[in-house]
Parts: sequence; structure tokens; C-alpha cells
Amino acid sequence: MREARREQGFTLIEILVVLMIVAIVTSAALLSFGNIRDDRGLRTEARRFAALLELALDEATLQGRDFGIEFMTGSYRFVEYDAYAARWAAVPGDDTLRLRELPDDVEIELYLEDKRILLRDSPAAFDDPDDRSLLATGNFYAPHLLIYSSGDATPFEIHLWRSTDDRRVVVHGDALGAVKISDDDE
Repeated sequence: MREARREQGFTLIEILVVLMIVAIVTSAALLSFGNIRDDRGLRTEARRFAALLELALDEATLQGRDFGIEFMTGSYRFVEYDAYAARWAAVPGDDTLRLRELPDDVEIELYLEDKRILLRDSPAAFDDPDDRSLLATGNFYAPHLLIYSSGDATPFEIHLWRSTDDRRVVVHGDALGAVKISDDDE
């Protein structure tokens, strides 16, 4: 008689075990989907930087202007060399080449000639043309990367690093302005 009852349906424990298995598989799938999306975020930032660099290279070549890029730990900005004032300044009237902030958990590491460059948290101040002490100290403002009107650029490697999961995307640039994006493990 007891056997007949057992064959009629599932017990509560069996149903709960199946629901737990479904919940675990679903949460694992959602977590892995979140990691894929986050990796895309790093690659999107890398592609945005590469596109802006190529735009600056094109503008430098077509307009005969020299640009530079200053990196901070969580941002970067394009600057322009003003030959008349003989100093670097913000790019006037160009919202595309403005200061770019990265997401809060993403940091930049800059390497020039295979040496890591220590970056500031905020942009450096531009030179004041009336400040005579600059001549004595020689501490003039200069960006990290130079983009010349000839189309040449400073070779570099930047790592876009997310501290929460230690993921990296690397952007390599050569002297001719060619840019390559790769993951850190490639």
C-alpha cells in the first residue's frame, strides 16, 4: 500500500532539490554573462581611445597641428601645441578631443620604452605665460604622448586595468600611428 502512494508523484524534497539545481545553473549563467559584458566594456574603452587617437593623427596631418595626450590614473586628455605662444594648451572648440573619464573601477597604466610611467590622479596645470620661474626651474608642461603634424607619434603601450577582477586590455601604438588592441594574456 505504501508503494502505490510513492508512485503517484514527487516528494517535496525532490522538487526542492530540482529547484536548487535550476537556481544554481541559472545564477552561474548570469554571472558568466556579466563577465562577458564587463570585458566588452574594457574593449569598448580601448576602441574609443584608439579611434580618438586616429582622429587626432588625421587632424594633425591634415591641419599641420601638433597634438599630445596626457594620461591620468582614471582619465586622459588631448592637448595641442600652440606655436605662437610656444606652449601646450587645451584643444580649443573641439568637444571630441576633450578630457575623457574612465569608469570608476578602470585605471590606466602607461608604458613608454617598456618602462612604466607614474601617472597623476588629476591633469597637470598648463604653463602660465607670465610665470618667469618656469625658465629658472625648467618644469614646463609636456604631455606623455606626442602626435606630430607629420603623422608620426610616440610609441606607447597602455593597459586599461579593472581592479575588481584584475582584467586588462592592452593598447599598443607604434611610431607611425598604427594601433593594436589585445587582451593582456595574448
